[in-house]
Amino acid sequence: MIKELFGIKPKKEEDGSYSPSKLSLKLATTQKTDYEPISYSKYMGPRRKILVICTEQKNMKMTNGKLFSTGNHPVEVLVPMLHLKNAGFDFQIVTPKGKPVAFEMWAFPNEDDHVKEIYKAYQSNFENPDSLEALVSNSDLDKDAYIGIFIPGGHGAMLGLPEDENVGRVIRWAYNNDRYVISLCHGPGALLSTGLAENDFIYDGYQMAVFPDTIDKLTPKIGYLPGPVPWKLNDELEKYGVNIINKKSDDTVCKDRKLLTGASPLASNE
Repeated sequence: MIKELFGIKPKKEEDGSYSPSKLSLKLATTQKTDYEPISYSKYMGPRRKILVICTEQKNMKMTNGKLFSTGNHPVEVLVPMLHLKNAGFDFQIVTPKGKPVAFEMWAFPNEDDHVKEIYKAYQSNFENPDSLEALVSNSDLDKDAYIGIFIPGGHGAMLGLPEDENVGRVIRWAYNNDRYVISLCHGPGALLSTGLAENDFIYDGYQMAVFPDTIDKLTPKIGYLPGPVPWKLNDELEKYGVNIINKKSDDTVCKDRKLLTGASPLASNE
């Protein structure tokens, strides 16, 4: 009753999972982003497509057994896509098995016309994405002219992607072929997949901006999460030699060679 009175009780969804409390939504989400429309010189090279690897898993089981209603954070997906599209690039949306992209729709900025516009433009692709498994098995990486890979965040990026060997194969392909990899917030967890199947983790010694474990530890207190996360993203990356440069969930962006990372949803525009 006290949690409900102060607006810090997570909201129970129809499937039994929990979305963030009223207070945490007020503190941690926005109805309009800080997206800045920029007129870029359009890229006219042969490689115009960016492979966007999204999660198809919605529910994260916390250490207390409760399910967090998650997925990809819409701001972290759509604001970077707006900039990339303005710069002349197009996208191929994939999930591990080709199931629909899971979105944290409770974080959708409903008063942001730019974000709503690009979501509508690619909505059918989000609802009917290509299968990453099929793309890898058909050796389509070298057939399509991908200039880079984009892995958006949201806690859902911690589900499945870090343990998916196909995700690891694609990222290693980008690394070996001098392509950019972009990720932010919890998305860098997917980079752990490069160390699967007896492969060496390719980002040992890299600097990254990543959502802090310290914030994930605090957010259950205001009902953003219904319990502690099942594993600590920063700790796991640091075990593999990653140097995380940020302490706050802010707009920090880090570029280390062909890897571009951001600290939180606030880094989406940056």
